[in-house]
Amino acid sequence: MATRYLDLAMTDSVRRAQKQYYGRATRIADAPERDPLGEAEVEFIAARESFYLGTVSETGWPYIQHRGGPRGFLRVVNETTLAFADYKGNRQLLTTGNIFVNDRVALFLMDYKNRERLKIFGHARVEDARAHPQLIAQLADPTMRSAVERLVFIDVVSFDWNCPKYITPRYSAEEVEEYAGSLKMRIVELEDALGAARAGLELSRK
Repeated sequence: MATRYLDLAMTDSVRRAQKQYYGRATRIADAPERDPLGEAEVEFIAARESFYLGTVSETGWPYIQHRGGPRGFLRVVNETTLAFADYKGNRQLLTTGNIFVNDRVALFLMDYKNRERLKIFGHARVEDARAHPQLIAQLADPTMRSAVERLVFIDVVSFDWNCPKYITPRYSAEEVEEYAGSLKMRIVELEDALGAARAGLELSRK
C-alpha cells in the first residue's frame, strides 16, 4: 500500500471532517518520503490513452486539464518519473503557467472498461521542446513531432488506487467494434444455417 499519498492528503481539516461524519479520523504512521511506482502501476499507466492533470494557480484556484494521445503516450521513464510531450493547443498555457509558480500536480487516470482509477501526486517541470530535440524523438508520437512545444516531466511522490464503486463502465469505439465483430460473425453463421435449413425444407416438400 502506498501510504505517502494518504499521509499528504489527510490534513488536519480532512481529519476533522472524518471525525464529524464518522466519529473517528484516520492517521498515517511511518509514511516514507515517496512511494515508487510498482509493476501494476507501470502497466496501468502504459495502457492509458488519456489522463487528467490538476494544478493550482498563483491565486489559489485549481485547474484541471485533459491530456490524450496514443496508448502509452504518458511514458514511465523509471519508477519515480513520468514524462509526456505537450503539443500546440489553444495557447492559454494555464497548466504551464501554474507549474512555473507551483510545481505540485495531481494526475487522475481512468480505466472505465475495467472500473479502475489511479491517482498520482508529484512535482512537475516543463522544458521547452526546442532545446531538447533528442527528447522529442523519445517522447512524441512520430506523426506529431512537429507540433511538440513542451516536454513535461513529473517526479512521482506517491499514488493511490480507488475502489470501483460508482464507476460506470464505458468503452472506446474500437472496443465496441471488437465486441460487435464477434456478434456480427455469429449473426452471419445463424443466417447461413437458417438459409440452409429452409433450402432443405423446400427440397423435402418437392
